[in-house]
Amino acid sequence: MRHPPFNPYAAVVIGVIAVSTSAVLVKLASGAPAGIIANYRLLFAVLLMAPIIFIKYRDELKQINKKDWILSAISGIFLAFHFILWFESLNYTSVASSVVLVTLQPIFAFLGTYIFFKEHFSPGAIISMIIALFGSVIISWGDFQLNGAAFYGDMLALAGAVFITAYFLIGQNARRRLSLMTYTFVVYGVSSITLIIYNLILGNAFFGYPLGHWWIFLLLAIIPTFLGHTLFNWALRWLSTATISMGTVFEPVGSTILAYFILHETVTGSQWLGGTIVIFGLMLFILSTKRKPKVTISRKH
Repeated sequence: MRHPPFNPYAAVVIGVIAVSTSAVLVKLASGAPAGIIANYRLLFAVLLMAPIIFIKYRDELKQINKKDWILSAISGIFLAFHFILWFESLNYTSVASSVVLVTLQPIFAFLGTYIFFKEHFSPGAIISMIIALFGSVIISWGDFQLNGAAFYGDMLALAGAVFITAYFLIGQNARRRLSLMTYTFVVYGVSSITLIIYNLILGNAFFGYPLGHWWIFLLLAIIPTFLGHTLFNWALRWLSTATISMGTVFEPVGSTILAYFILHETVTGSQWLGGTIVIFGLMLFILSTKRKPKVTISRKH
């Protein structure tokens, strides 16, 4: 395999920084309902993808079978509610707590594979899961001592992690048969429709927001959605899935740093301790469950 045109490790770092902006951008859009922020993030992403899809992937879109449409649609619905719950959690708890708890998704994913697909864990994976979950308990307990609203936000973030896990588990079957662009377009499209219906039911206003909010909605579609995940998917050609996963574990670190400088959010002792334990547990978990890397990358640029 030829050398990558760009250092994939640097791509992962940039990707982590990109996805780390998500929670901060949501906080900056305070005043807009969580469902509206999620709606425009995905709707703008769909609109940006549409020209590429209809020019390059039009034939594949027409050939999607009924089963893959159903799986993708259900996956999209779960993705919509993941964003609703996670964005809503940011109205109650800090960026640090919310992002750390949402990052527990790999733990819930492996629990899901155990329950539904009977996949077994190594002793190291079980120990690391316990460590990560213990860290989440420290965060939640500290926030509960701080105030009940922060604890409620933590529970919303954990629910968001469960829903993003369902999104991955349900959609992975269809994803194997569809290109990344086509699958993503369908899922984001269904999520957008789901969020439009959700906002209509709640009576949330679709317009009337300050100009700055519209820029934030667009930036959410571009930076964490496209730039972040596109770089991760590109880097997968050169690096193992475990390496990419290890990089994404540091999203809470990036988000916390950005929140400190942009939002002036401070981090409590329990958040520092719990967050460090969660990240340590997730790193051990990924190392204990990783597969053999598919390529060995040259360090040359």
